[in-house]
Amino acid sequence: MEAQAPLLETVARVAVMAATADGRFDPVTAGELAGLGLEVSVLGPLFEVRPQEVEVGRHGLLLRSGERHGVLLPQVALEHGWERETFLDRACGKAGLPAGAWRQPEVQVLAFTAEVFSEE
Repeated sequence: MEAQAPLLETVARVAVMAATADGRFDPVTAGELAGLGLEVSVLGPLFEVRPQEVEVGRHGLLLRSGERHGVLLPQVALEHGWERETFLDRACGKAGLPAGAWRQPEVQVLAFTAEVFSEE
């Protein structure tokens, strides 16, 4: 979530990891390469935000509670037609927390913006 290397190096490293080592999907095969598109979200700085200040479509979310954390990009809520509370609840789910956990004082709600670049 925070830059550790120049953007070009980070994008290249993360693209390879996403294509070959994301446990949610089978690794990309050579035969699939021609049909793939690329989307890069360049994240702005993280900042604390009160839940009622979250703007769907503008803010991405990072929720933290202890060792648990969940991240959703700004475009995810728009793609699914979620309202603010659903977006917050789904970020809780990504963190392995129950829906509504964002209301608890021990859950830190952070937001960020993103510049999105894509190609087909």
